[in-house]
Amino acid sequence: MPKLLLGKKLGMTQIFAEDGKIIPVTVIEAGPCLVSQVKTAATDGYEAVQIGYGAAKKPSKPVAGHFAKSGVPALRYLREMRVSDAAEYQPGQEIKADIFAAGEKIDVEGTSKGKGFAGTIKRWNFQRGPMGHGSKNHRRPASAGAKGPARIFKGKKSPGRLGGEKVTVQNLEIVRVDVDRNMILVKGAVPGPKRGLVVVKSAVKAGK
Repeated sequence: MPKLLLGKKLGMTQIFAEDGKIIPVTVIEAGPCLVSQVKTAATDGYEAVQIGYGAAKKPSKPVAGHFAKSGVPALRYLREMRVSDAAEYQPGQEIKADIFAAGEKIDVEGTSKGKGFAGTIKRWNFQRGPMGHGSKNHRRPASAGAKGPARIFKGKKSPGRLGGEKVTVQNLEIVRVDVDRNMILVKGAVPGPKRGLVVVKSAVKAGK
């Protein structure tokens, strides 16, 4: 059964393993999450469960009505997970960090830090031109396209907005789970800024 939790990235620190080695970890406040909707093949055509995290400050009337139908307070973030049997879940059910265990492999999804408009060197790691006085091409991109087509091909790497995109880091290892404080310590870094929303789910390539 796949697992899914919404949480908040608190930051990075380090812990010591039993053999004395230092392990860099990211601390994630995972949940508690509430089941806001259960979708079945009979009612929706597929089996899925919708979970939410974080209190919504000013929900709209349609959003408030959606949560009132399940008897759940309005939540800020919602995600849906496909399951084989949605009947195992009930609206209002609480999901905590104890669904994961130390040593388990997970995928963490977050939104990368936005860095604004960036040139090709920062955005795509382009190489700069000569820095001598005779050069007129220091950090500018070179030719944008060939003369023949008289157009720029789709996907051309060029200056533009950098960051602020959904990023998923796969096969991260859980080092420790603090059930009392709903915290998960993950080995390595995860995308996004501090206090940013992250989605923790079962690794899809754990067995490979």
